[in-house]
Amino acid sequence: MSALDEANLRRYYDQRAPEYEQIYLPRDEQHGRELGELSRELREAMRARRVLEIACGTGYWTACAARVALAVTATDASLAMLGEAREKGLPRNVELLARDAYDLHGLPPAFDAGLAMFWLSHVPRSRLRAFLDGFHARLAPGAVVYLADNVYLPGLGGELLPPNDAGDTYKVRTLGHGGRHRVLKNYFSAEELRTLLQPGTSDLAVRSGKHFWSATYRAGTGR
Repeated sequence: MSALDEANLRRYYDQRAPEYEQIYLPRDEQHGRELGELSRELREAMRARRVLEIACGTGYWTACAARVALAVTATDASLAMLGEAREKGLPRNVELLARDAYDLHGLPPAFDAGLAMFWLSHVPRSRLRAFLDGFHARLAPGAVVYLADNVYLPGLGGELLPPNDAGDTYKVRTLGHGGRHRVLKNYFSAEELRTLLQPGTSDLAVRSGKHFWSATYRAGTGR
């Protein structure tokens, strides 16, 4: 991702912050059921752990993790998103920090759980390995990681543009106030996710629904 793309993505989320959680309003019975399943899986994975969350956004999933975790350090690069999260009145076991997902230096490698919800799709394919390596470096060996993101559904979430030379896809999205943005949004098959997430991990489980995929694994234990 170029510096311009990174700036555009941050600007998009800064502007989207007040309306972001509309995406979690159930569109139909199956959408609502899958959202509930993500919440259940997340709580099961994060229970009684010290969690490092990447790209926490408005804190929607942070609040879910905080219900069962010992502590949650939730990070995001968007100050507007963090502002929305602070307005939630999250529990005292949550710490909100402004951090770039690609530069987590300075955080202690003492977390025994990692969380990244609806973030992997915004990572350029050329940076996926570097992001995961940097993320895992902040986690203790054997830490549980939970990831989830969107499955591609035609007609939802804006116009999908053809892949570029690097294999990345973008969507053109219009916000409620009318602003239009070109946003990096990659989609992954279950097989792509297994290929990406297996190196250096163990106990990988990938699940795919109509609306969302999720993956759970242990970091730093694979060969």
